[in-house]
Order: sequence, then C-alpha cells, then structure tokens
Amino acid sequence: MYAIQFSPLHPTFGAEVTSADFSRPDQHLVDQLKEGLAKYGVLVCRQTGLDDDRHVAMSRLFGELDDVTPYTRLGRINRLKYDELFDVSNVDGEGNIMQPDSQRAILGKGNGLFHVDSAFNPRRAGYSLLLAHELPPMGHGGNTEFADTRTAYDDLDEATKRRIQDWILWHSQHHSRRKANPGVEFLDDPKFLPESYPFGKHKLVQFHEPSGRTNLYIANHAYKVQDLPLEQGQAEIQRLLNHASQHKYILSVDWRDPGDLVMWDNTCVMHRVTGGTFEGKFRRDMRRTTVHDSSAYAWGENTVGDTWRSGLP
Repeated sequence: MYAIQFSPLHPTFGAEVTSADFSRPDQHLVDQLKEGLAKYGVLVCRQTGLDDDRHVAMSRLFGELDDVTPYTRLGRINRLKYDELFDVSNVDGEGNIMQPDSQRAILGKGNGLFHVDSAFNPRRAGYSLLLAHELPPMGHGGNTEFADTRTAYDDLDEATKRRIQDWILWHSQHHSRRKANPGVEFLDDPKFLPESYPFGKHKLVQFHEPSGRTNLYIANHAYKVQDLPLEQGQAEIQRLLNHASQHKYILSVDWRDPGDLVMWDNTCVMHRVTGGTFEGKFRRDMRRTTVHDSSAYAWGENTVGDTWRSGLP
C-alpha cells in the first residue's frame, strides 16, 4: 500500500495530487482521494494516462454514476463509448468543432457561470471527475475556476447567517442558460423556460458531512428563494453569488496535457470554465463522470427516488 501526497494550491482549498498510480485505479487509491476531497474540495492530477475505460471504472469506485440519457432522449448525439461520460467538449456528434453561434454552444455558455453539477435535479451530484483528451494550444484560455463556498460561508456576518439559515433554493438548468445568454430569442421558447419544468430544491446552508464544516450551497442555477417574491429572491441570490465568487475564494486550474484529471466535490465548491480564443478554432475534448451524492442532503427538499432529470437537446 502506498500513500499519495497533496500539495496545496490555494490558502483555503485545492491541492495537486502526487505519487498516485492511475495505471490500475483501485479502492485504496479512491479512498485516499476521497480524504483529499473532504479537506481540499478540488484535486488536480497531472498526466494520469487514463482512458475512457479506466476513467469510468475508477469513477464507479466513488459511487453510483449519473448518465447522459436525459440529453440523448431529447436528440443529442452521444459520440462517446459510455453513457456515464458527459461530453463537455466543443466537439459535436460528428467530431467537428462547434461554432460559437450554434445552439449547443450557446446553451453551453451556462458552464461559464459559477455552478454546481446537477443542482437542478432531485438528486444532486457529489463528485465530478473531468479528464482532458485534447486541448487547445497553451495560452488560448479554457481554465476551470473553482470557488470555495465553505470559506465563503464562514466569512458571512452573523446577521446574514441567521437570515439565510432556513432558505430553500429552487434550481433550474434553463435559468442558468438564459442568464448566460441575455437577449437570445430562441431561449424564449417555452421549452427553455424554467417555469416549464420541475425544479431541484435544495437548502442553501448545509452541513458538509465529509469535512464537518458548514457550506453555502449556491449556484447560478438558483432561480428563486422559496417563500420570497421572485425578484427579491433573485436579488438575494445574486448578492450571495457575488460574495462567494470574490477573488480571494477562487482557484484557477490550467489544463496542460491530455490525461490531466481534475476532480471536485460539488457539495462544497462551485466551478466554471473560462472562455478563450480557442472557441471555434481549436478542439477542446473534455469528458466528465459525475457521481451521485450519497449524503443526507443528496435529495434536498425533493421526493426521494424521483426519476425525472433535466436535459437539453
């Protein structure tokens, strides 16, 4: 048995993993990575050599995996081998580079806002594991930024903590897509309106079980605060998002080589992808597995066992 090492990347969260053997991922490795995620929230693993098979196999050791069937049911072509791989690339179903004005690229702009994976579903995401397969040349952008929402909660004043203690947020994937694309006409179609679908409902202030700390579970998917008027709630949400995305809470991770793997705990960090000059010019092939949360907060204020999940064409 060997022990992996963690090198901190930020004063409050994030670490780079060294001395890890990804050639044959096993439960011993995954258990150590879980310990690192509990402390740091985000782990960066360089040049892992993982392929799709080992990426998915290792992810299954973390827990039950989410899949892309809500998207493929609505017409999106899955070019990848596994339904458990989320294609977060700028590559379409035929392998061509997507142009920035395509519908899928426009919808994908929501990933440029700070969010947590699957907050809009009844069962939220726990861990996400994102693997680089092909990258644009260095210097063309595309970093992934993370925000430390545990420390952001710690730093709130006591009056705010008391005021928001029992708030429940209603999350919608359609809301964050519209928020990222103001004025885009096709998003006024009823099939893209948040009110046309169920919401993922989750408490804002939560106990993060792996670390024993309190977390601010917030994202740009958050459409409203339950029991508050819509506009008032959205203003409150934006103030909290502005607080949690201050520079002091942010870690920016650069992608250097194919095989780089970044994993994070959606229940204690937000993330977003930054834009760059690669858009429409260079391939950026990124594939993510998502592990369903198994904590006491996994289903939030939703019906346990509910089978609907949000999807987009």
